[in-house]
Amino acid sequence: MNKKEFFSAHDPEIIPILQKAVIGIAGAGGLGSNVAVSLTRAGIGKLVIADFDKIEPSNLNRQQFFIDQIGMPKVIAFMENLKKISPFTQYQMHEIKLNEENIPFIYKDVEIMVEAFDKAEMKKMLIETWLTNFPHKPIIAASGLAGWGKNELLHTRRSDNLYICGDEETDLQNGISPMAPRVGIVANMQANLVLELLLK
Repeated sequence: MNKKEFFSAHDPEIIPILQKAVIGIAGAGGLGSNVAVSLTRAGIGKLVIADFDKIEPSNLNRQQFFIDQIGMPKVIAFMENLKKISPFTQYQMHEIKLNEENIPFIYKDVEIMVEAFDKAEMKKMLIETWLTNFPHKPIIAASGLAGWGKNELLHTRRSDNLYICGDEETDLQNGISPMAPRVGIVANMQANLVLELLLK
């Protein structure tokens, strides 16, 4: 397969814009892996992804990994999976826990950041660090995606360069687990917003 064949269903006017884009994703779990797959299929030029976790059996209900990858570092396994989708995106992977010090270095070249963490304190840290260091670059976060149904509650809210996708209500708690359909919807809301910001 060549590049022309891969992009044959794309609008030719947007291909150069997408291929020049550099997008950051913080986390390669339920949100991050689904965002990355969609952006890879869309033809984004470069993805910068960081995660320090290894794949566990419980991840497979919503994350873009496979049984034979259990135990592998997520970023290593995920690079394999993304390359099987498209060789026309560059993948810069970092097996590291993100913090206030390394975020500005790892993501210094990205145009748009996607927050894809599970824990509220990590979400807060990333958003605050991003808006402090890159106030003119958008960050797309997610809040409220556990459970199933309730499509009508999902929305996108903007506050300057911070965008939040989800219902902003549903917390992770016993009996309300994250499941593939709703996680996938919110992840694709984030990915779709990346394209909107790049192409508008």
